[in-house]
Amino acid sequence: MNRIERIKESGGWLERWQHESTSCAGTMTFSIYLPPQAAALNQGGANCPVVYWLSGLTCTDDNVRVKAGAQRYCAELGLILVMPDTSPRGDDVPDVPERYDLGKGAGFYVNATQAPWDKHYRMYDYVTQELPALIEANFAVLPGVCSISGHSMGGHGALICALKNPGKYRSVSAFAPICHPSVSPWGQGCFAAYLGDDKAAWAAYDATELVEAGATLPPCLVDHGTDDEFLAGQLFPQDLQAACAARNQALTLRMQEGYDHSYHFIASFIGEHLAFHKQALSRAG
Repeated sequence: MNRIERIKESGGWLERWQHESTSCAGTMTFSIYLPPQAAALNQGGANCPVVYWLSGLTCTDDNVRVKAGAQRYCAELGLILVMPDTSPRGDDVPDVPERYDLGKGAGFYVNATQAPWDKHYRMYDYVTQELPALIEANFAVLPGVCSISGHSMGGHGALICALKNPGKYRSVSAFAPICHPSVSPWGQGCFAAYLGDDKAAWAAYDATELVEAGATLPPCLVDHGTDDEFLAGQLFPQDLQAACAARNQALTLRMQEGYDHSYHFIASFIGEHLAFHKQALSRAG
């Protein structure tokens, strides 16, 4: 790994790292916030639990660390926050420059099976396996004690990671997640490109359809803004809510009056989400 940035913030350290990824077949970048309670291995820091944050369409690891205000809450709560990029990058990575919702910045947290995407676009393996192993090997974390959160496309990612890996995450939360990507234009466009025309392959990365098929969530908090411009046409929280109700699956879904899809919305409630995760991460077992 190669550290390319280190900034002191709220008593801890905001760092940016690059490494060669086997999952994505190229150089990946992630940011990590180490609260005052933690330090790099061998420097005397206390081991802390981890929250993984998955960002949305067009974002990199930089958006959340600049706009959400999460670091000060992590410093208070003793949480490490890991913020990966949203897709592979590089000159040899396929892209559709005229589209913001496919290619670079739009990895959708799936393992692509279709050419030309299948070599690099394996973000599901990256965020669930490769990156956690790297974090546990190189930072003062509590092994296996983690939660996951995200926004929009990353909210979709957080939900499917939790649903597809029972017991891996103590809790999951999401801001404005794409809850039913198989019926969302964003999801349909990416799923068709990355996964092909087989709708069963789509269902394996669709939170609503995973719940309908019997997958279960850990403690789950979802926030949507009532003035989100994408609420009706892209996000479909009512579908996830109905699927959870039909399966007697607990889900805390909050509709936040007047809020939109932006980081202003996230910054308003990120402290509550991190406190929610801290509570789950502090429970034994």
